[in-house]
Amino acid sequence: MQQVFQYPMTYPWWWLDNYFLFTWFLGMLILAVGWGVFFRYGKFSYGIDFGCLWKSLLLLLMTTLALGVPNYYNTRFIAEHGQEGDVITLDDEKLTYNFRKGEAKTFRFEDIVNIYQEPVTFNPPPRFFVVAKTGASVDSVFVTENLPGYEKMLTELSALSEIPFER
Repeated sequence: MQQVFQYPMTYPWWWLDNYFLFTWFLGMLILAVGWGVFFRYGKFSYGIDFGCLWKSLLLLLMTTLALGVPNYYNTRFIAEHGQEGDVITLDDEKLTYNFRKGEAKTFRFEDIVNIYQEPVTFNPPPRFFVVAKTGASVDSVFVTENLPGYEKMLTELSALSEIPFER
């Protein structure tokens, strides 16, 4: 009996594949505005005065915003929406994880050695790892709470692989 679990797509595919480019352009736009203000109102002399101080602080602030805001958004976005469109299939003998972009990982149930929740969640939602020993190496996939029926999937996987699920 085959069971299929799929992450919902809350964003269009073009945004999921290219969001980092848009945020990078936004960051560079913020930086360009900072440099524009600097050159428009700049009094360029070799002495140090308060005019130089506020313009330098403006450039420092704009650079921090230009690098920090897109980085924060990208980190948060990939944690919350990075698995959208992925499909997990459980059949009689294996687990197959099909990524949105077409790649797939397959673990036989007898190769699975551990199913556990990550001890510390750095970027919500929490991840649940499935670790398998494939040949001489160890490989893993993870499931998040964004997967509809993730508890049922992990319970089924635990029963089929005879490995207890550790929370």
